[in-house]
Amino acid sequence: MRKRFMLLTLVGLVICILAASLALAAKIPSSPAGKSSTAHLYLYQKDPGTWQIVPGGAWGKMTYRIIAPAFRFVFNGHKLQPGMAYTLIYYPDPWPGNNLICLGSGIANEEGNVHIAGAVQTGDLPQPGDANVLNGAKIWLVLSTDVDCIGPPPHMIGWNPTQYLFEHNLISFRQTPS
Repeated sequence: MRKRFMLLTLVGLVICILAASLALAAKIPSSPAGKSSTAHLYLYQKDPGTWQIVPGGAWGKMTYRIIAPAFRFVFNGHKLQPGMAYTLIYYPDPWPGNNLICLGSGIANEEGNVHIAGAVQTGDLPQPGDANVLNGAKIWLVLSTDVDCIGPPPHMIGWNPTQYLFEHNLISFRQTPS
């Protein structure tokens, strides 16, 4: 009886820890804290059938300025496919994301991590003409082979969503004069 109680207690504890981990991942803030001009956006691997975050899947964090002369950001992705080239993009709806903006690219190292940083003249995000203009801008990490950064216009040329990271929240950025 005592062994059974201890086993049930252990199973209950494991379930609680897993539930808390998933709840924490879904509640990570993706916005500025207080009056700060710096914000954070989390990107996650999502199930394209449900658009739910894949537990234990690939993820990344982008730190960026919400108001500046250029869109300044630092992105770090984790649990990606080693050796694969990725591009961080601003994706305006609808498909295929005509006039998307390639923010930067990098290759995942042998541990599956990628680091991309830059300062890009984007104008305000979201841009006029984006179907999300009233809600915010989408930031995605996509396979470099699935995006045409030159165009005209720059747009998505492939669709492999199980290999991408999608924003947890939409963002806003205002470009100011230099």
